[in-house]
Amino acid sequence: MHPFPHLYTVAGSCTAAGPVTLATAGVPTLNSAPPAEFDGPGDQWSPETLLCAAVADCFVLSFRAVASASKFGWLSLECSVQGTLDRIERVSQFTRFDISAKLTAAPGSDAARAKSLLEKAEHVCLISNSLKGEIHLVTEIAAG
Repeated sequence: MHPFPHLYTVAGSCTAAGPVTLATAGVPTLNSAPPAEFDGPGDQWSPETLLCAAVADCFVLSFRAVASASKFGWLSLECSVQGTLDRIERVSQFTRFDISAKLTAAPGSDAARAKSLLEKAEHVCLISNSLKGEIHLVTEIAAG
């Protein structure tokens, strides 16, 4: 890993109508638009869904790293994140992120250890650690 701090730069551009184009060096551009809840088309990524995607992505990658460091055998991990956007003192903000994680562990794996590693992944996830909304993790362990 590179020494801290790490810097990440994303550029957003748009015209008076149409999608926002998001770009960063070395990856394909991504279009974004307001979600249906904000009278957008609802058929593209939005800032709200991108934030929830960042939580899910970081959780999965954190679990992969934690499991590898712990030499824990697993087959697959499915994760979904539901973010709750609310108004608090007249300010819109995400107040909660519900993470549902279904881990298929390698045959013979210890389910209690698997749950502990999932909880550790949530604890070390830099994206959820950077948010002020409450994080709630629900896990399911399946045998492979």
